[in-house]
Amino acid sequence: MSKSLFDKIWESHTVKKLNNKIDVLYIDRHYIHEVTSPQAFLELKRKNLPVFRPKKIIGTVDHNVPTINQHLPISDSLSRKQINTLTRNCKNFGITLYELGNKYNGIVHVIGPELGHTLPGMTIVCGDSHTSTHGAFGSIAFGIGTSQVTMVLASQCLLLSKPKQMKIKINGNLRKGVTPKDVILYIISKLGVDAGIGYFIEYSGTTIEKMSMEGRMTICNMSIEMGAKGGLISPDEITFNYIKKSKGFLNDNSKEKIIEYWKSLKTDKDKVFDKEYSLESDEIEPMITYGTNPGTAIKITEPIPYKNVDEKSLDYMGFNKGESLIGKVIDYIFIGSCTNSRIEDLRIAAYAIKGKKKSSNIRAMVVPGSNQVLKQAKEEGLDKIFKKAGFEFRQPGCSACLAMNEDKIPSGKYCVSTSNRNFEGRQGPGSRTLLASPLTASVIAIEGKIVDVNKYIYEKI
Repeated sequence: MSKSLFDKIWESHTVKKLNNKIDVLYIDRHYIHEVTSPQAFLELKRKNLPVFRPKKIIGTVDHNVPTINQHLPISDSLSRKQINTLTRNCKNFGITLYELGNKYNGIVHVIGPELGHTLPGMTIVCGDSHTSTHGAFGSIAFGIGTSQVTMVLASQCLLLSKPKQMKIKINGNLRKGVTPKDVILYIISKLGVDAGIGYFIEYSGTTIEKMSMEGRMTICNMSIEMGAKGGLISPDEITFNYIKKSKGFLNDNSKEKIIEYWKSLKTDKDKVFDKEYSLESDEIEPMITYGTNPGTAIKITEPIPYKNVDEKSLDYMGFNKGESLIGKVIDYIFIGSCTNSRIEDLRIAAYAIKGKKKSSNIRAMVVPGSNQVLKQAKEEGLDKIFKKAGFEFRQPGCSACLAMNEDKIPSGKYCVSTSNRNFEGRQGPGSRTLLASPLTASVIAIEGKIVDVNKYIYEKI
């Protein structure tokens, strides 16, 4: 019987089948952070249960940490309490924690891969919806709720129903100026925000095969925005080379044997998926959203559609049907989040603004995804490029992606953001978010308004 990559990983991690619908699935890696873990640890204490396998768990603080002056005491009382609680829980249960100030601290979905904790063939969970990021390595990775966090802490297993499977194949070379962020926004705009409900998605095709690991992580990160449980990509030489450079990669004699196993993690050629889509990359251009969900993405040169548009969403954003976004004045730029805060993202942004100045009406923030990324950016002089252009170059954290710290977009202001969600108030009460790639966001920062990025790329970069 033909099997998919997903089938092979799922079956190798099935401890027991309870019935025709529920499996006991073993979890290889459990990531935790300060926001969704406190209640889970309280439940363990209430039931007098130990953490079953603390060495399989990695903790970090990221969601509500400040992104300036991280050496100072945290002023926000709730943030301080959550971070102190995670620190205490990790210490009490023997869990590795990359705390604030640690040279490896950063956003959970950035540090996991760069430190070698995320590997092909794994099952990975975290109390965070964008855990699907790790699927870029050929792993089954997905977000879980607080009760499930408790279950994994106590047993290193989960009770799950196996989801359906979808295949999205993209072929061709990307146009100049088109990035992986544009690719995933294009996919969601075509298929819809509910297309993936009940599915795990495998991405394939020549477009995916040519992408860097940073690009693949961006694709898998936003699978959840289609309603999917997660997304994954078969590991290949690009994957292996990335892992070899990571801090945690195995250095013993078993390394080659492990890579040989990873090479076997591919979908059989005659596997039939529950649903399949095929797209061509030459249809994709720089994208931007106009509404309040990621499915409202359009090519930056296209007008807002007349049909199938949520008028409440348009009212919130202050836009109209048929309106072009070209020329729309923007107030804020945010380059960061677990979607687009890796070194490749910062390089692209710096490339677009080098030798230029941001528009006076723009406040622009660049927030690296980890201290490792920050260090690399400084070594390459990217921080100086950003600062000379008038951008704020901050310390790692989730920052304005979800505005759980001081990095909020004021009510009524427009922010072009490289994050993953543009929900009402996501970046602060009343804030208006337009999702785009780091390249597009950088160009808009220079111009102070939305412009035809295609034209800008060919004429001014």
